Amino acid sequence: MINREILRSIEFFEDLDEDVLQALLDRSESMELVRGDVIFEEGAAADTLYVVEQGRIAISNKSFDGRESMVALMEEGDLFGEMALFDGLGRSAEARALEASQVLAMPFEPLLALWNAQPNLLWKVVGLLTRRLRAMDSALADAFFLDVTARTAKHLLEIAGDRDEFEIPITQEELAGLVGASRERVNKSISSFVRLEWLEQNDGVYRIKNRKELEIRAM
Repeated sequence: MINREILRSIEFFEDLDEDVLQALLDRSESMELVRGDVIFEEGAAADTLYVVEQGRIAISNKSFDGRESMVALMEEGDLFGEMALFDGLGRSAEARALEASQVLAMPFEPLLALWNAQPNLLWKVVGLLTRRLRAMDSALADAFFLDVTARTAKHLLEIAGDRDEFEIPITQEELAGLVGASRERVNKSISSFVRLEWLEQNDGVYRIKNRKELEIRAM
């Protein structure tokens, strides 16, 4: 069963009455996924949004020659697949499970009915979409102003969060797609952090030894 605290942490749902929230949940279903399961493909018709209950979901685009660029990594409590709710177009990217995961699938129809009945709730939607645009602006600025090493440092810090010891929950290819560079250049950047003793690597576990220098290099 979906953890209601997860839904309440999402701006879409935080102010809904319990009976309204329950009505939405009654129309929704949980999906159990294994690594590699595709939730939707780029360009597919859309009638559902998703909330990550557990696990990790990659949002990615593919070029005409099959190369992949991961544009977002969705974790517990993240909402995705909502864009088509507002423009009626197909999926703008692919969503794929990176590990055993569980997502809540919520159809558009009851949400649209809710907002038609209570249009004041759309301010929450505006807030969410504004943050999405700000995140996109930040990613575009990083791609333009930061070199591969800086982008690698920034993504490693984002994955680590407040922890000094962490694992990278995605493959080297997927990390390269997230950084927006080749796997070789990303690995070279990580090797340089290890050589400088900012980072320690042991059997897939990383430990930050000099967070300040990594943060400086990520700018």
